[in-house]
Amino acid sequence: MANIPMRAGGSAARIAVIPGDGIGQEVTPEGVKVLRAVATVGKRSLEFVEFDWGADKFLRDGVSLPAGAVEMLRDEFDAILFGALGDPRVPSNQHAADILLGLRFKLDLYVNARPVELLHERLTPLRDRTEKDVRIMVFRENTEGLYVGVGGFFKKGTADEIAVQEDVNSRKGVERIIRYAFEYARKNGLKRVCMSDKSNAMTFAHDLWQRVFKEVRQEYADIDSRHLYIDTLAMEIVRDPRQFDVIVTCNLFGDIISDLGAQLAGGLGLAPSGNIHPGRTSLFEPVHGSAPNIAGKGIANPLGSVLTAGMLLEFLGWKTEAVAVHTAVKEALLKNYLTPDLGGTKKTTEVGDWIAERVSKTAGA
Repeated sequence: MANIPMRAGGSAARIAVIPGDGIGQEVTPEGVKVLRAVATVGKRSLEFVEFDWGADKFLRDGVSLPAGAVEMLRDEFDAILFGALGDPRVPSNQHAADILLGLRFKLDLYVNARPVELLHERLTPLRDRTEKDVRIMVFRENTEGLYVGVGGFFKKGTADEIAVQEDVNSRKGVERIIRYAFEYARKNGLKRVCMSDKSNAMTFAHDLWQRVFKEVRQEYADIDSRHLYIDTLAMEIVRDPRQFDVIVTCNLFGDIISDLGAQLAGGLGLAPSGNIHPGRTSLFEPVHGSAPNIAGKGIANPLGSVLTAGMLLEFLGWKTEAVAVHTAVKEALLKNYLTPDLGGTKKTTEVGDWIAERVSKTAGA
């Protein structure tokens, strides 16, 4: 289980809930259900405030992220539980970019934490691998790189069209995510950090990553640190995932390599994530997306949202409750109390109810 640096707090917390689109509206209530269960048994106070930001509001009102929303979340909430964004009625996906990327950038959530953890050996496509073989934390720089939206078109729509997308990397941004990865490894007793880039081809942007990595690693002589080009990393993580404890990389590469890792651990339906700025309001979301093709059928897998809720609990410093959630998910996998995507026969709400009941019995034990 990921050990997420916590926000200073006590037994009470205020959580903003943004279900979003598609199956986000189905799995997010299950995450909230589990959070309510652990709060009750742990005699803690959780207040939830739900916001209807998503495609429906965007299409109805022309509003994606309302004015003042960022400041409100920053000042009035401890954390954000997010669902998913994406709707075929909005082909540009503009509302999704405005909301999710907007919150990442404007709240300066520079750490994207993606634990890659195999919870049951039958879930991995790798032959002869067990749970102890796939246990990696991927840290993705979350506020820079190719996702900042710097660029444009020239002669758009013509045969001579040119499209430019800028890769933005600051020394501050690169250094703080690399240092975060090393600090995480040291705090959690992990011995290996791998930084990945493509500096042999991206000779300016990723030269900066190389230089900063070489400087920072000198402060962490107790940790085995190395560098791999991203294409080599992709091959090596499939060949032998046991060689990795912590991986740190840029925004684009982190997006890709963490999805690869998720597939090795059973698929995106089991993949949680945190968008974190230590000590500040942070956002937690399952990775799977809005999946409009199965929305409304009651079969969406809620375990990604539940595991994400567990990461949120760790962030609050509620470690006993976080362990209870993690344990309950492993039990659901062991007993095959699952939705059809994982080989079960249960509905979304049935799985959520079962997890909530299990944590109610174990969180206070």
